[in-house]
Amino acid sequence: MKKSLKAMAPVALALAVALTSGSAFAEGDAAKGKKAFKRCSACHSVEAGKNKVGPSLHMIIGRKAGSAEGYKYSSAFGEAGEKGLVWDADMLIAYLENPKKYLAAFLGKDKVKSKMANKFKKLQLREDIVAYLQSLQ
Repeated sequence: MKKSLKAMAPVALALAVALTSGSAFAEGDAAKGKKAFKRCSACHSVEAGKNKVGPSLHMIIGRKAGSAEGYKYSSAFGEAGEKGLVWDADMLIAYLENPKKYLAAFLGKDKVKSKMANKFKKLQLREDIVAYLQSLQ
């Protein structure tokens, strides 16, 4: 029984995100997101192929998790990509709240390893950052 509940966690998480999230682009402010992205820019760039400690976020919307060219991901991100995690605005907003917890839930695991240390608790801040990333598409 415990395993079947773990297997259902990614489905439940995706459903919860879909039911509770509106259009992230409409909700976020790209200009505010650009300012907020400065917290992210120490580890991520938005330039194609320019990876830092974290992968480039250029064209992140619609990209399969763990697939930025030239970046060495943790095994958890590779597995998430293989299981079909493709970043859209709502998923990124949910992910940014607690990256390790989101990824673990998606994979149905208790814990995962990730270099992503930042957590963004405020929904509006997450929506603004994602609106900024969408504006670069």
